[in-house]
Amino acid sequence: MLAVVKKPHIELSINGEGAKEAVEWLGRKYRLTVIFGGAADDKMDIEETEFYKEMELNRAGNLLEAARIKADLSQKQLAEAVGIRQTMVSEFENGRRRITAKMAGRLAKVLKIRAGRLR
Repeated sequence: MLAVVKKPHIELSINGEGAKEAVEWLGRKYRLTVIFGGAADDKMDIEETEFYKEMELNRAGNLLEAARIKADLSQKQLAEAVGIRQTMVSEFENGRRRITAKMAGRLAKVLKIRAGRLR
């Protein structure tokens, strides 16, 4: 079974006796998405899952958020380092504002990643 919690970001693969109960317990505490609930021997392409399709709709924003969290920066700290408003960082991450090539370069420099990852 593959499951994901978006915030805080948790991904887990769990199989065996008690797997279903463990996921149910986690689901009581966090909003949980089960990506695949088949048997361990079953196969499913990740691209076929609703989770992947949803994440792909806002790939750049999701990558920006992950890079920011990895850099241990808040939205406000990233915004200040880049010279923009915190609301703009939120809009980028939530897919409400497109990241231009110039902005991708500025963000990437602060986050120490390749700008192409945000395009």
